[in-house]
Parts: sequence; structure tokens; C-alpha cells
Amino acid sequence: MAAADLGLMAHLFRRAGFGATREELEAYAARGYEEAVEDLVNPERCPALDEDIITRYVDGENHVIWAGTWIYRMVVTKRPLVEKMALFWHHVFATGVSKVEHPRSMVKHIQMFRDKGLGDFRTLLVELSRDPAMIFWLDNNENKIGEPNENYGRELLELFSMGVGNYSEDDIKNASRAFTGWTFTQPVPLYPQGHYPSEFEFRPELHDDGPKTFLGETGNFDGEDIIDIVVRQEATARFISRHLYNYFVADEPQVPAWSVEPPQDPEAVDTLVRAYFDSNGDMREIMRTLFLSDFFKEARFKRVKSPAEIVAGVLKFGGTLDFPKPQMTRFGTASTLMGQQLLNPPTVEGWHTGKEWIDGGTLNERINFAVEHIGDEDVPGVRNIVDRLGSSKGQLSPEEFTDQCLDLLGPLDVGDQTRETLLEYADESGGTLDLSTPEKREESVPRIIHMLQMIVSSKEFQFA
Repeated sequence: MAAADLGLMAHLFRRAGFGATREELEAYAARGYEEAVEDLVNPERCPALDEDIITRYVDGENHVIWAGTWIYRMVVTKRPLVEKMALFWHHVFATGVSKVEHPRSMVKHIQMFRDKGLGDFRTLLVELSRDPAMIFWLDNNENKIGEPNENYGRELLELFSMGVGNYSEDDIKNASRAFTGWTFTQPVPLYPQGHYPSEFEFRPELHDDGPKTFLGETGNFDGEDIIDIVVRQEATARFISRHLYNYFVADEPQVPAWSVEPPQDPEAVDTLVRAYFDSNGDMREIMRTLFLSDFFKEARFKRVKSPAEIVAGVLKFGGTLDFPKPQMTRFGTASTLMGQQLLNPPTVEGWHTGKEWIDGGTLNERINFAVEHIGDEDVPGVRNIVDRLGSSKGQLSPEEFTDQCLDLLGPLDVGDQTRETLLEYADESGGTLDLSTPEKREESVPRIIHMLQMIVSSKEFQFA
């Protein structure tokens, strides 16, 4: 299979998922890029996760357990775009257990993103507005006739759909009135009943059913009416399209700058806006358009990987996490130490992305996690590379040793300085790599592992 095809396929699965094994890349490359995209945007074509296994082996109210379980799902799923979209919406519609303090409702909140994340945007916004974790996070349970709480109405417009500058304060007030009475049932006490999420509840006696004017339209609007108007706005299509570009294509400035900083690729955003309106906001169609576009295919290594992408990608490469384990909690903790605590974004604005993922401390955590995991010669992904290097030729020159490791670990593109450093190691650590016999191959394992550790320590490995 041509290296260029594998490189493009690896790019697709880094963005639409959390990486892929070499065997998966080769299998998809044999079927073709368009077929791979169809599998991604039509997840029902691929087997679902065995939820019974997760339920049997993983339970508990601690959100750290659920964060580790989510990493497990990212690694083993055959429907990677479902988990990637859930993480995307978790960032855009940031809601955190630090305030919600009810992990079961947070778990249900994330599951809603899995279930609706590739559907139409209107349905997603309605489900979001009915979600108990979101309602409590933004105080809509305190929003009642005569005593409006505008927190949800404001963020719905500012951060969840249209962006700053596309609505007025009166629009916020009237949108908030439309969501009065949208609240949730009190959750069942943990003991002795066990873990149960809260449920949405509409209380008509708390709802303001008077006339409201919103974005130039007047009527006795309720929350769904407001969402119907919101999803028709071009500002909404542009705001969500820029989020998609930032998350799946290339790093953009942080969201608060979007009202003054234009998109770096306006034509790409225009393409996604057209897909939004042509499909009535169907995320499946929008994502198909994005993955098939030239601007996506040409954007390799234009994004800094998020911590969850680093952790899940390294575990995916290693092949060690194929079944639920108690130790999974440490994978969620690893992501937290790198700056991304799953189920608990820092603010309603979500995480700051791009280069802001990395500082001196988080870079150390990123590199140490990858180096430690790749440093185990019993890791299946490492053994796979050793076997593939040995099966290609009996001996590899320093250049062949370097290039094949870069290829098998990615394929990964690196700059001249990085490649020169790797070549220098390949040459000074013994020159030609002798894999001609089983004994020579085993003697070469430490050199191969060290080469892989140097690659995952490179700046290029931090980019998706």
C-alpha cells in the first residue's frame, strides 16, 4: 500500500478518532478513503461496544472512574467518530461535575452526545436544553415566571449557537423567558437504591407563556420555538462551522476572539455553512463534507493534540487496553495532569485549545506518559514494529531504520532537525540494525524502543 495513502488514512483517523493500528490503516487503505469516511459517518455499519462488559466491570459514582472508562471507549471502539463527536460537543457545550456533583447525570449527559452528536443540530440543542446536568450547570432550574434566571439563555446564544455580536440583551431576556419551567426531577438518593440519573421535567406553573420577541419574531414562544429560530440563523451555521474547523481541521484562536478575529480559512467555513443549510443542520452530512474536502486532507499536523487524544492515541498504538481494567482510572488522571479533566471542563467556555494545551509542566506529562508506555517491550504495538522491521529486510541502514520507525509509528512527518537527530542516534547507537536472526532481533529491541521513545518525544508527535 502506498505510503501516501496510509498517511492520509492515518490523518483521517487521528482527526475522526484517536488513531488507528497499522492493521486498521492498511485494511481501510485497501478499501479506499471514501469508504473509510462512510464507515465513520455511518457508525451503524461497524460493531457497537459491548456495553455489558463495561457495566459488569466498571461501575461506581466517582467521576474519575467514568473518565477512565471514557478513555477505554475511545481506544477500543469500532465507531471512533461517535466518541470523537461526544468529546467535541463536551468541549462546545461545556458542563462539569465540579458543579453538577452528580456523576450519573454527567454520564447520561455524555451519552446524549454519543446518541445525538451525529444527528441534526436542532435535536441536539433541544436535548441539551432538557439535559439535567446542563440545566443545573447553568441554573435553569431557577428560571421561573416573574423571576427569570438568564444564565442558560445567555450561554445558549453566546457559546452554544450564535456567538457574540449576533443578538441583543432583549433577545437573551426573551429566550430565557421561553425556557422558564424547564427543570429536572430530584435524583434518587444513592443509598440504598444505587446510582440513578435525574430526569427532565417541565413544570407549566413555572412557565411564562406570554408573548415574546426574539430575533425579530414574536409569539408565545417556548424553548423549542427559540431553538427553531436559532438554528435558522446564518450566524449559528458559521459559529458551529468554525468550531468544527478548529476541532477537526486546524487550530483557530480561542473562542472569545472570534468576534474580532476572522477565520484563517473563510472559504472552508463557507463550505461547511453551505453543508449545514443544504442538510438542515445534519451533522452526519456536514462531517462527510468536511472529511472529503481538500482543506481537510491538506491539513495534516495543523492541530495540537488534546490531552485525551494523546492518552488514547498512545494506548491505541500500544494495544494494551483491550478490556476494562481497574487501572483505567489512571488514564483519566493522566489526561487531567496534561490539562484536560474529562467530565469537568474548567469553565462554560470549555478548554483553551491549540498551543495553550502545552506549557512546561503539561509537556513533561505528555512526553513521560508516551515514553513510559512505549518503553515496555511487551507492549503489542512495540512488538508489532519489531516484527515488521525484521520481516522487511535482514539488515537496515541507519536511514532505513529511522524512516521505517517514523512510518510504522505514524506515518509521521518530521522536520529536518528532528530527522537529523534521529539519524544521529541510529548511527551512533550501532549503525546498521541487524535483524537477520531471532537472536539479533531480540538484541535490537532496546535500540528500536529507544528510537520510538525519541520519536514520541519530538515536537511533531504533539500535532495531529
